[in-house]
Amino acid sequence: MSTVDLIMPKLGESIMEATILKWHKKPGDKVELDETLLDIATDKVDSEVPSTAEGTISEILYNVNDVVPIGKVIARINTDGNVLQTDSTHQQSSTADEHEEAEVMEEVPYQPEEKRSTSNGSSGIRFYSPLVLNIASSEGISMSELENIEGTGQDGRVSKKDILAYLEKHKNSSVKEEVQTKSQPAHNVPATTERQEYSPTLYSGNVEIIEMDRMRKMIAKHMVDSKNISAHVTSFSECDVTNLVLWREKNKKEFEKREGEKITYTPLFIEAIIKCIKKYPIINSSVDVDRIIIKKDINIGMATAMPSGNLIVPVIKNADQLNLTGLTKQVNSLANAARNNKLRPDDTADGTFTLTNVGTFGSIMGTPIINQPQVAILAVGAIKKRPVVIETEQGDSIAIRHMMYLSLSYDHRIVDGALGSTFLNAVANELENFDGKRGF
Repeated sequence: MSTVDLIMPKLGESIMEATILKWHKKPGDKVELDETLLDIATDKVDSEVPSTAEGTISEILYNVNDVVPIGKVIARINTDGNVLQTDSTHQQSSTADEHEEAEVMEEVPYQPEEKRSTSNGSSGIRFYSPLVLNIASSEGISMSELENIEGTGQDGRVSKKDILAYLEKHKNSSVKEEVQTKSQPAHNVPATTERQEYSPTLYSGNVEIIEMDRMRKMIAKHMVDSKNISAHVTSFSECDVTNLVLWREKNKKEFEKREGEKITYTPLFIEAIIKCIKKYPIINSSVDVDRIIIKKDINIGMATAMPSGNLIVPVIKNADQLNLTGLTKQVNSLANAARNNKLRPDDTADGTFTLTNVGTFGSIMGTPIINQPQVAILAVGAIKKRPVVIETEQGDSIAIRHMMYLSLSYDHRIVDGALGSTFLNAVANELENFDGKRGF
């Protein structure tokens, strides 16, 4: 029997696992090459995983909501017509928890300084699945606390069921303690418990409570992580973009007629950024402990708002190799894919520098948070007409000009204020000196 293993694909830099959202096939179903088998979610984007072979699904190894490491086999496809009969995904692995524990036992060991005995009395390393570790991390459970949770899995391992039961038990006990505290006199208030965060907050007045969706939770985590990782500094600059605005107004109809694409300001901004990155390549880098990794590829991310209100950053790969028309087509294609939830995992991977247009929603400036593992992000504000002083051969005069603020947030671990400000002003100069007589 010829069998092809379907593995969880590599989904971009720094992504180590993905969550299964939905299986489109079940064991016994036929599948075509490149046909969608399942939907997955990472901390950046939801995506589809296609079949890598034509045949019949013989085995599905993970269930919906399982968190699967990159590179693990998630299904098997029989390519010679012999079908392995099975009733359901559940039968392939007796339970989601047991299978999840068995698959990763040798990959995610945790060994404290002093070896602890498992519940069956044996001494040695205690293993935790990525799912259990992920839950522990998101709920603020320390490793020392995780060690003390009694496991019901094989060899005393902690399963998903165990950790969720622990959290529920602690939540209930916290609620009881809070009720008791409120009913006692002030001088009898008991000592604060160790895990107060699980006590529900009581709100007064007329409020609406909205649970964060999965993507919003991911965004929140990434933003906090970035602030903890990088020493954020933001510099500002003002820019006269009158020439650029007038050129676009003059040429946008002809551009759309010839190229079939609407030209926005974004590709014009990216074009200026690319020129300046080539002058100051350290801006296009990342930090690895005490090493600076300068990226030779210039992959520009562009922050894009989704219909849900969430934000995602699709990436234009090798942007420096595209002309203005190519940049425009890439910008429009990725923006449309983002708004219609059609982005692929690779579309958000490997960015080296990010542009965010806070002016889209009327803001004149912003202090953006760095998109890890990059070291800088540029924000452009709304373009406003203002009276400004300009220099002419006849002397200074006041004129109405199209003005815009730029702000650059950068990682002060490797980008000092002098370099950050120099790069920012270089971008401003490129935009101010835009050639109003140029072609497309």
